[in-house]
Amino acid sequence: MNETKEFLYPTKWLSKASTGERVTCELRMQIISGLIESGTILSENKLAEEYNVSRSPIREALKMLASENMIRLERMGAVVIGLTRKEIEEIYDVRILIETFVFERLVKIDTNGLVRELSKILEMMKIAIKYKDADEFSFQDVLFHETIIRSIGHSYILLIWNNAKPVMESLILLSMRARLEEKYDDFERIVENHQLYIDAINTKNRDLMIKSLHQNFDDVQGKVEDFWMSQQMLSREQKVD
Repeated sequence: MNETKEFLYPTKWLSKASTGERVTCELRMQIISGLIESGTILSENKLAEEYNVSRSPIREALKMLASENMIRLERMGAVVIGLTRKEIEEIYDVRILIETFVFERLVKIDTNGLVRELSKILEMMKIAIKYKDADEFSFQDVLFHETIIRSIGHSYILLIWNNAKPVMESLILLSMRARLEEKYDDFERIVENHQLYIDAINTKNRDLMIKSLHQNFDDVQGKVEDFWMSQQMLSREQKVD
């Protein structure tokens, strides 16, 4: 891929990714951000030229995005479908279902190691806030929740998480970038919510677990608003350019 091109998706997250995966991640971000609008027709040839790659990784990327219902494949290329507000909220519904299930399993197992690992991740989140690094904060935020989910060793729950993760990750990236610009003080509350997660897991207190889930996912509406705000910001920047 052309390294001089400016990408929305953090290139440092893609050090071990194939060319097809790199194109997929960037196109997904472009579509979710609204920079590639719903109804846009994507041409394999034009994308291959834009990303300075062969058509093979472009086909790989389009196939993956079609499986996520981000685009619709057609004979002459692909038509962008994008995401609606309802679909974004449904993605967070999936997270609520997964994490509620996981919390119930955590009550029955030793969580001392998990608590230590989550505490380390939370410290990394605080450092990212200090240096106003929204991308690193987003990375650690996703890692925090994935660490909780992986801890119970449930292969099918992990499969559902992995299927939803790419879109979730993009949404979190966009919303956290918007918050950094518009709601920086709100990061302190987000950290407190994650500390509540750790306390709930450490004490195995179901009431505290419910409270931590409630506080974290009551914030979903705010994250959806941040996402739309980030779309507007990117749109303004594109017009200026």
